[in-house]
Amino acid sequence: MRAVIFAAGLGSRLGAASEQSPKTLLSFNGRSLLERHLCQLKAVGIEEVILGVGFGAEKIEAELARLDAPRVELVHNPHYREGSVVTLWMLREALSRDGDVVLMDGDVLYDRRMLERLVASPERNLFLLDRDVEAGEEPMKLAIKGDHPVDFRKALERDHDFYGESVGFFRVEENVALELVDAAKRIIDQDRRGDYMEEAFRDVLLASSPGRFGFEDITGLPWIEIDFAEDMVRANEQILPRLIAEDR
Repeated sequence: MRAVIFAAGLGSRLGAASEQSPKTLLSFNGRSLLERHLCQLKAVGIEEVILGVGFGAEKIEAELARLDAPRVELVHNPHYREGSVVTLWMLREALSRDGDVVLMDGDVLYDRRMLERLVASPERNLFLLDRDVEAGEEPMKLAIKGDHPVDFRKALERDHDFYGESVGFFRVEENVALELVDAAKRIIDQDRRGDYMEEAFRDVLLASSPGRFGFEDITGLPWIEIDFAEDMVRANEQILPRLIAEDR
């Protein structure tokens, strides 16, 4: 199993905190998000890591050198000002290799137990879902009907029993990874380069039979996606103290 981390974006909504460096280099308690990702992936047995980079790539390279992580592979997206679906397409070779893949947004501070559940689950195609979701269209939502995911986007369209917020971490088997690459290419060919990479996931989900995708409910575990300046405050004051001791 390998991990693919999305770390190419500008993070413009964060303001001054990300004007000089990618969000994956944001520091919490003296450790960058990137350092935390690598440590937590290693703890769950994943050492093959591919980073999709763009804005501030040279600073990510410097951080990897500081961490002495020569095995981490970098894939550059020169079009990082466009949507994350373009980064997904640029990562097509890494996604086309044999074996299951863990895909991760690089701007999340989270508890290691989330990765443990992702890796240990019997489901090979898997979303992480948090039922504690704020109202509005900002969260990326995963809709569930019965026991199966049925829709996935910020503004849900399909009938469902309940929904939760997607953490931005996924596990997929190799066939689904190839379908994600194909979906990304179709989206780009449709002149939708500004789309989120989650739209490719949605396309594959909607084309799949019920039961192909599962989900792990991680409600109650601490995590936060860092999008806005207030997220930095909440991450330091509310999320960091709740992480298991080795992750603080």
